[in-house]
Amino acid sequence: MKDNSVLITGGSQGIGAGIAKRLSADGYKIIVVDIVEPENEFKGDYFKVDLTDTKAAGRILKEINKRYSVTRLVNNVGIVKPALLEDTSLEDFSDVINLNARTALMCMQAVLPVMRKLHFGRIVSITSRAVLGKVLRTAYSASKGAIAAMSRTWALELAGDGITVNAVAPGPIETDTFRKNNPSEDLRTRSIVSSVPVKRLGTPADVAQAVSFFLDERTGFITGQTLYVCGGITVGFTG
Repeated sequence: MKDNSVLITGGSQGIGAGIAKRLSADGYKIIVVDIVEPENEFKGDYFKVDLTDTKAAGRILKEINKRYSVTRLVNNVGIVKPALLEDTSLEDFSDVINLNARTALMCMQAVLPVMRKLHFGRIVSITSRAVLGKVLRTAYSASKGAIAAMSRTWALELAGDGITVNAVAPGPIETDTFRKNNPSEDLRTRSIVSSVPVKRLGTPADVAQAVSFFLDERTGFITGQTLYVCGGITVGFTG
């Protein structure tokens, strides 16, 4: 294994925490940037920062570059702000795009020089099944669709540098965020859960399994791909 430092945005809770736990078990040096402190089982280095603050985020990324040679990046941080089309404010739209998509761009640009120097890198960005369409997700699906599209572009631009760029698109994953944005009493939530072919919600560990695969040094001939971790819910499904 080459330099084993992995930077995870939004790695303190939910899917991000599950990814950090799995990658720590895989033997990676974990670096988490998040506005909230990691959960109890966290093993790694933590940098507290509000990633919506571009200046603060830039300072933290510079500090990380001074201390580590990051050869793996997981763009995980994200917010949802669900709303119908007519209720989606421009402010909320901007907030979601800035945190979810702009942060991914900033982090990519920060770690790219080291990866190019070492002629090795692994990038995984967390998108969402919502890019295929989901009600109340105008801003969120736009941000995640942007990440998926950027990942394909980056894959083409960086393939010659030994850097792979892939995306993982979770379906319904059992986290506090999922329950907040999909209330259990809502008929739409019941429909989502009942429609999962494997008959259960996913877990952060399910998403982490896919991330671990893409980050492996041996996964060098797969790039520009999006893997849906969805229990089969996206098979033939576009709504």
